[in-house]
Amino acid sequence: MSAIEQSRAPLDLEAMRRSVHAVLLPDGGSPVELEDADAAAAAIADLRSHLERLIPAVEDTANKAPDSIARYCTLACVGEARRKLQLQPLPRPSGPPAHARRLARVLNALCDHHEGAGGDTA
Repeated sequence: MSAIEQSRAPLDLEAMRRSVHAVLLPDGGSPVELEDADAAAAAIADLRSHLERLIPAVEDTANKAPDSIARYCTLACVGEARRKLQLQPLPRPSGPPAHARRLARVLNALCDHHEGAGGDTA
């Protein structure tokens, strides 16, 4: 699928949530597998890909919504997601897993905002 086709395809929030849950355990920790550098890098790439697709959709929906506290909270979350996409993992053993958890938390929040606004899904 081309980049244009992919950008027009419905968002798969279930796949996004699976990526979040692969990185974040219910207690807020990360799975043991994430401590492996290759696994952490793969998780980061996956989360980044989801964020790059979801951010414009959430932002577009929020920009079309009437002024409200919820709209501004959504736009703040979009801004936070954009900032986190610009960051790189810290160069220490705990850096990539911690970075993956940060990306997972913001992806989860964006999924919540998207669902709350009634956005399209697969």
